[in-house]
Amino acid sequence: MKIVSLTLARGGSKGVPRKNLVLLQGRPLIHYVIEASKASRVDQTWVSTEDKEIAAVSLSLGASVINRPDHLATDTSKCEESLLHFAENVDFDIIVFIQTTSPLVTSEDINKGIDLLQTGKYDSVFSVTEEHWVPKWTQNMTPINWDHFKRPRRQEMETTFIENGAFYITTKNFLLKHKNRYGGNIGYVEIPLSRSFQVDSLEELELIGKLLC
Repeated sequence: MKIVSLTLARGGSKGVPRKNLVLLQGRPLIHYVIEASKASRVDQTWVSTEDKEIAAVSLSLGASVINRPDHLATDTSKCEESLLHFAENVDFDIIVFIQTTSPLVTSEDINKGIDLLQTGKYDSVFSVTEEHWVPKWTQNMTPINWDHFKRPRRQEMETTFIENGAFYITTKNFLLKHKNRYGGNIGYVEIPLSRSFQVDSLEELELIGKLLC
């Protein structure tokens, strides 16, 4: 089976301008996911972008590039639209959608996800991080799913997971049929909290830079 990875990297990011090329420990952000993909069992590493500079950097790092139409690279564009554009133009059996904003993801994480999908038990797989229960409140100070008169102990609460956004894996057939990155029988790969952070702000960029030291 042909396994490919895809990273979506548009040029017009807002939270961190030119985010995909911003230097993190002297290397562009996109470098980290491309290197993780190349070191994994993925056969081809792809970047979808409308930006010429991102395309040039991606090619220099050993990735293949598919031109992302401008109408799929706006602030309101959905990832699924670009995933479907890729699936309609590139030959593969399994796709690993890796988000550029997760530079701490490793090839081992990706391989675990691929192995899980290839067991045949799951239609899709994605990365998660265990969430330790803490009391949450709405803005009008209403407890969310707990009773403040009967405050539970953390150990009594059901284990839950956060979708950390590092990667999503499915087959081409599933993606084209359901037009979604995941669904059906879903498996997960757990990533520790220390490697679960995403770069969506300057503060997170600074934090991840320290974690990479």
